[in-house]
Amino acid sequence: MNKKFPRMLIPNLMVASFMGVSLLPAQPASADEYILQDAAIGAGAGILSGAIRGRGNVIKNAAKGAAAGAAVNAVHGTRRQPQNRRYRNLGQDLAAGAAAGAATGAILNGGKDVAGSAVDGAAAGAAIHILTNGKRR
Repeated sequence: MNKKFPRMLIPNLMVASFMGVSLLPAQPASADEYILQDAAIGAGAGILSGAIRGRGNVIKNAAKGAAAGAAVNAVHGTRRQPQNRRYRNLGQDLAAGAAAGAATGAILNGGKDVAGSAVDGAAAGAAIHILTNGKRR
């Protein structure tokens, strides 16, 4: 019995400690209750920007814009002070939208037209900034 107990206990302790180490530092998601609204605004802006540029199809442009909208929402959710949570930062919105648009465009288009996808994402970030700045909370 003595040899069985450590053989059963040690692997279980290792699993428990691994789960505790990996799950405890996790922090809650920074996206707020407006994530669907921002994703919808971003999808609309992505469709419009893609149509103006004459690139991609509607579904891919909507996906890039929605991803950019979700990223803009998540980045804005990291702001802690109430005034900063109410009023958006244009540079932050443009940068987050452009980065997410470029990453999504690289995945969807196989690495082609990444700069154009960044423009679509930045347009989504600008649209979210214009439509929602100072109107929440």
